[in-house]
Amino acid sequence: MKPLNCLLLLLLHFGPQPGAAQSLANELTLDQVIELALAQSAVAKQTQTSRDQSYWQWRSYQADYKPQLGLQGVVPGFSRAVTPVVQPDGTTDFRAVRINNSNLALTASQNIGLTGGQVFVASEVQRFDDFNRSLKRYNNQPVAIGLTQPIGRFNSLRWARRIEPLRYQESQRLYAEERETIAQRITELYFDVLQQQVNAEVASQNVQANQELLRLGKERHQLGQLSQSDLLRLELNLLNARQAMAQGQLDAQNAAVRLQSYTGVRPQTLRLAVPVAAPRLVVPTGQALTEARQNRSVVLAFSRRLLEAERVVAQARGTTGFQATLSANLGYVNQAPNLWDTYAALQNQQQVQLTFALPLVDWGRQKAIVKTAELTRRQVQIDVSQEEATFEQTVQVQAGQLSTLGEQLSLATLADSLAQQRYAIAQATYKVGRISLTDLTIASAEKDQARRAYILALRAAWVAHYRLRALTLYDFERQLPLAAK
Repeated sequence: MKPLNCLLLLLLHFGPQPGAAQSLANELTLDQVIELALAQSAVAKQTQTSRDQSYWQWRSYQADYKPQLGLQGVVPGFSRAVTPVVQPDGTTDFRAVRINNSNLALTASQNIGLTGGQVFVASEVQRFDDFNRSLKRYNNQPVAIGLTQPIGRFNSLRWARRIEPLRYQESQRLYAEERETIAQRITELYFDVLQQQVNAEVASQNVQANQELLRLGKERHQLGQLSQSDLLRLELNLLNARQAMAQGQLDAQNAAVRLQSYTGVRPQTLRLAVPVAAPRLVVPTGQALTEARQNRSVVLAFSRRLLEAERVVAQARGTTGFQATLSANLGYVNQAPNLWDTYAALQNQQQVQLTFALPLVDWGRQKAIVKTAELTRRQVQIDVSQEEATFEQTVQVQAGQLSTLGEQLSLATLADSLAQQRYAIAQATYKVGRISLTDLTIASAEKDQARRAYILALRAAWVAHYRLRALTLYDFERQLPLAAK
């Protein structure tokens, strides 16, 4: 009965202290730290900024396909100078002029994505004043309709229509991925701090236990029941525990600073709670790969990069060789001393123009440019194929490891509990003289090692949990995607 009584007293001594409930209330959980980081950390704000930039780039792309209305002009266009004037006999005379040449034009235009051309409707009025001769004239073009159509040229609008939607969807998925990556990184830093805090706590408990054992050891030594060697060993154990506690506190502070720099949480108020076990999930590798293909931005990035490589080839072919531009417009025009008189007896105006360029001898320049673009496309295709295989393998491996890590956590949890019980029994048994100091030291070391192994297993399980979420953009616990498709 005596060893049992000692064991109960020991367990009561190391049980919950009066301030333990208040301490636990001030502890931050893993979910709270992640939530704080996603709300206030610099890296989360950078992610938000990148998403906003992508949104406005998308708006800019959409605006290219909508009608554009613009007003431009020169008001006033006054000039007072001496200018050369060619005379009827071919000579040049210099005349002092004082004129105003102003114009105002209103234009509505629409890009044609299919052909890369543009249609427009315009209205323009021009006023000319010669102040030296008191002359005023108006030139008015009330309406004009025109078309500009490249022929054989690279159509950037057509390629933008194929690439920009992919880029925008990619940015939306990338935002969700980066947030999950932030959660994964915070989990790693969280457990870095927690590991050191646990080390400091274990060392602190060992200090208290070794102080009690040293007190009992001195009493036994005085009674001749403990050798001088064992007494010195108890003193050495106490010193080692104090050193471990000081080092653990220092390491915990350094780890807290690293977590603070990433999350913005103040290190002096940082006290972390040991999380519960990560969700035990069995995720088939096929399902993980399917969700990753449907949700990840990298899948869209593969398609976008292939299209961009095709665009490079099209651009190389569209900027070399035969190129032409067809311009045509028709409308009405008139001129008169008075603005309102210009609307009477309007005259038809038609213009058609075809400009072209055709290199006759370029010494293989066109072929070299196109060949370079084609080789670039081939290299991109090879890179994408390799990266896609690596991506799929990473997802499958991560999904396959999830259950193994969960099993390791269960074993580590059990080992930690058994080691704690064994140490408590060994300590109580040593106090009644039933085992040697060596056996107690071994039990203490196994207890500390089991606790550290449990924290490491807990870390591995949580990091794997968030890593799989980031790799698939899917919450397998709630069976929900993490990003809008």
